[in-house]
Amino acid sequence: MNQYRGRYAPSPTGPLHFGSLVAAVGSYLEAKSRGGLWLLRMEDLDPPREQPGAADAILRTLEACGMGWDGNVMYQSKRGEAYRAALARLELQGLVYPCACTRREIADSILEFAPARGASSAHGTPRARASGRGDGAEGGHNDSPIYPGTCRNGLAPGKAARATRVRVDDSVIEFEDALQGKKSQNLAADVGDFVLLRADGLYAYQLAVVVDDAEQGISDVVRGADLLASTPRQIYLQRLLGLPTPHYVHLPAAVNAAGEKLSKQTLAPPVDARDPVPALAQVMDFLGQAPPTQLRRAALAEFWRWAFAHWDAKRIPRRRSLPAP
Repeated sequence: MNQYRGRYAPSPTGPLHFGSLVAAVGSYLEAKSRGGLWLLRMEDLDPPREQPGAADAILRTLEACGMGWDGNVMYQSKRGEAYRAALARLELQGLVYPCACTRREIADSILEFAPARGASSAHGTPRARASGRGDGAEGGHNDSPIYPGTCRNGLAPGKAARATRVRVDDSVIEFEDALQGKKSQNLAADVGDFVLLRADGLYAYQLAVVVDDAEQGISDVVRGADLLASTPRQIYLQRLLGLPTPHYVHLPAAVNAAGEKLSKQTLAPPVDARDPVPALAQVMDFLGQAPPTQLRRAALAEFWRWAFAHWDAKRIPRRRSLPAP
């Protein structure tokens, strides 16, 4: 039987907050309850969005919370050669192409064609926005318009390549999420050809996460449901690159009173590393584990004894998001 290999992969855009602690605790307990490994990856792939010192601060907070990881921390900032090799494999197969479009040009093409044709198909006019981490040609934004295929058959005269996109087909990607249930997506209709190498020269999250999950031998991905929409793109890339597909569990994302995901941008307060047990107990309650009230005042070792003894993934709410405490 293959060993369970889970991971936690924070982005160092700021200190660890309640929302990121949910993913850390959920992935940690799921791995350890199965006698598996819990690996750590720092997704420091996007320097413009990163906060100096945040990566070290996250590690210190995890240690203060009593969560020790297995092996060395993987840093995406040191993995450029691996991403370059994966992209080269796709290039050899004719599966990627250069794109000259700016975000503004993509948005303008939507406005130009939408009134006449309506938004519809794979490489026609987009009608929605695909979510995920920073896939846009300009990079760094969570939501990107569906790409209309402008450069799919070659660059227009006088245009220079800015980004590299992968071709998607009209097939449906289906997967079973252990918490959120059966999911499916037609990438052509809902996303379009998506970016693997950004205009700023940085590799896109979708490519990096697929390459790194394979490199670390990850068998199970436990993360926030804000990344659920990225999963079909990652499965598609896994298939193109001949890499295994992990099992997925997408935990409810913690949102504020306005319904926004907790983040640095929404001013989520950091976890108190001097006294992390109250936050850890709140995470257990958020994940449906019904901790006793007195657990918030327990010593750290006592908290983890209770958590390991009572962890039951079947009790996690089957929701995409839940209000943060």
